[in-house]
Amino acid sequence: MRTALVTGGASGIGAAIALRLASDGHQVATLDLAHSAMPHSYLADVTDREQIDAAVGAVHDALGPIGILVNAAGVDGFKRFMDLTFQRWNDIINVNLHGVFHCTQAVLPDMIGQKWGRIVNISSSSAQSGQPFMSHYVAAKSAVNGLTKSLALEYGPDGITVNAVPPGFIDTPMLRKSEERHRLGGTVEDIIARTPVRRVGRPEDIAAACAFLVSEDAGYITGQILGVNGGRNT
Repeated sequence: MRTALVTGGASGIGAAIALRLASDGHQVATLDLAHSAMPHSYLADVTDREQIDAAVGAVHDALGPIGILVNAAGVDGFKRFMDLTFQRWNDIINVNLHGVFHCTQAVLPDMIGQKWGRIVNISSSSAQSGQPFMSHYVAAKSAVNGLTKSLALEYGPDGITVNAVPPGFIDTPMLRKSEERHRLGGTVEDIIARTPVRRVGRPEDIAAACAFLVSEDAGYITGQILGVNGGRNT
């Protein structure tokens, strides 16, 4: 049993990951702007290092050294590139990229001390394919994939693996909100028709991939980008 921290664990993909890791026997804490249903739920903004350090310290005190980190906190955005303000560009990058930086740096001392660790970064299939009107989001998630590969090389000798899971279209409130705003280039049903496995993804699909990557069975897997997208990106 390990202590796991899931950012963005109050809803959507993050909540599914937290539940799956708990069902697998791990002690799970969540970190989000809202409280989750998990017993150990901490409020923090992933862009605020002081809040992150305080939350990580509280998790350590309550559950022991953190051995698993899943960086699932994220926010999307849709804007024509020429209409993007630099402030909005930074807002998206602060959450999706800088949040990964802060949280990873905060938990690494625990993992180094244990000579064991598992980090999974939730990126996006849009980083593999590109996406119009989402240049700020795609740039951030692409950087997360690159960061994943670099950290895997740097911390492999410490017994720490670092991998990324870029989800495809996953049926979450965020996806449905994007559908309502006509941001998907069609409906969810249209997406299903273009997906080889002919269904939309579920948060549990991402949780299953994470559960494997943090397991002992995945100890020889690091620096990998494991797409979970129903075959839309190969």
